[in-house]
Amino acid sequence: MSAAVSGVNGSGPAGASAADRRKVLKALSGLLLALFVSTLSSTVVSSALPKIIGAVHGSQTQYTWVVTATLLTTTATTPIWGKLADLFSKKTLVQVSIAVFVLGAVASGASRTAGQLIASRALQGVGVGGVQALVQITLAAMIPPRERGRYSGYLSSVTATSTIGGPLLGGVVVDTSWLGWRWCFFIGVPIAAVALFLLQRTLNLPVLRRENVRIDYLGATLIASGVSVLLVWVSFVDNSFGWVSWQSAVMVAGGLLLIGAAVRVESRAAEPVVPLGIVRQRTTALAIVGSLAVGTAMFGAAVFLSQYFQLSRGHSPTEAGLLTIPMMAGILVASTVAGRLISRTGKIKPFIITGAVLLTAGFAVLGTIDSRTSMVLLGVAMLCVGMGVGMTLQNLVLVVQNTVPLKDIGAASSTVSFFRSLGGTIGVSVLGAVLARHVQDQIAHGLVSAGLRTTGAATDVSGQPAAVQEIIRVAYGDATAQIFLLSAAAAVLAVIAAILLKPVSLRSSLDLAEKSGGAAVPAEAG
Repeated sequence: MSAAVSGVNGSGPAGASAADRRKVLKALSGLLLALFVSTLSSTVVSSALPKIIGAVHGSQTQYTWVVTATLLTTTATTPIWGKLADLFSKKTLVQVSIAVFVLGAVASGASRTAGQLIASRALQGVGVGGVQALVQITLAAMIPPRERGRYSGYLSSVTATSTIGGPLLGGVVVDTSWLGWRWCFFIGVPIAAVALFLLQRTLNLPVLRRENVRIDYLGATLIASGVSVLLVWVSFVDNSFGWVSWQSAVMVAGGLLLIGAAVRVESRAAEPVVPLGIVRQRTTALAIVGSLAVGTAMFGAAVFLSQYFQLSRGHSPTEAGLLTIPMMAGILVASTVAGRLISRTGKIKPFIITGAVLLTAGFAVLGTIDSRTSMVLLGVAMLCVGMGVGMTLQNLVLVVQNTVPLKDIGAASSTVSFFRSLGGTIGVSVLGAVLARHVQDQIAHGLVSAGLRTTGAATDVSGQPAAVQEIIRVAYGDATAQIFLLSAAAAVLAVIAAILLKPVSLRSSLDLAEKSGGAAVPAEAG
């Protein structure tokens, strides 16, 4: 298999034959399957989560944290996986990350309480962070940026396929009495086992070992701790304690101090997990802003659209999965077409701008929905969101990979992925907190006005009297519109960042050309 890989690493596949591309795809088979199962682990839960939370007697806040816990650990560990990939065997690291993912999946499926489920999902997120970062890093180590557009399209297609199939599969699993919600987690285990087998048989990359290497665990711990404190504060402020309170002051100050300490540590570390030198580059900084915005918007849509269809529109988990197909189809088509056009032209900025605009427009329309919005309008809006994600998600990583030498590919790729996951983590946490408070307030007001009361948790709509069901559905419809308006505002930042990117031509070489003073900078397009 090394022959297959080294054949691609030669002069670069800008003019690679069909046979060469088949060899690359064979080498990527295990990676693509690992990416598939890691993405599936998130989307398979999305349509089933309302029933899962009901089964473990969780609250709306815990509903959000089942997702946030995974995103948080994914975010915290992504830069560590990326740095390790610059130092050690990428193949071994992918296998380790898959093993961690499997442990988290088994623990999640065996959970008895919402707390256990959140903890298990946090463990699963460590594996997901490794898989999603290392797949992109390994691809970058094999294929030059110009040709990588085509293969990034394949990655996006795999992501879209698992995203499309996930909600459908999760809905079918949770609606099938002899399976039950636990199989939403167990089902990924055999797929991950096959991915491990394929990786062992097909992937063989050279290991460039470096001596006297130190991983900046302190910086990673400070970053994760600071973000965690702020997210916990967002989840509980204005509910368990007020915005102006000693609890808020302590948590905000503590979170900012931890992040400030992390920046100081990273600036002095010999091997920082988030290299500030790369972050300060214009292209990387703008890609980070765009990734934060896309992550915030994308994860919010994935998590809360399914909840909207079930709790506000009264659909089953399977139906909720089917109704999100326009968004997933948009990702699939846009990522594939854009990837091929990028490889053909070498231009990437126009596609990122177009994607960011479509993302913003889609969320702006979703910000007008309620419990009776036309399904046609919803479908068009979701299609725009999906196309926006498909044209920005992988390409914001690719535009940064084009600007750094091969030895820094891992750190650069994982830095952008880190901030995208951070945006998703913050987005789901903040949007979830906004939704929970709006739903709570509106349901309480509606019940008082109607002289009614609930007979159980608000997430258990079917167990309520008809009049109460209507109040809950209206509340979830209005609250979902509010959080999608916030997502549209976040997506505007992605548009601004995309416009400010320098127009560049993707290089056809695997590594940057060396000059007397260092690595050459990619030429700007005319």
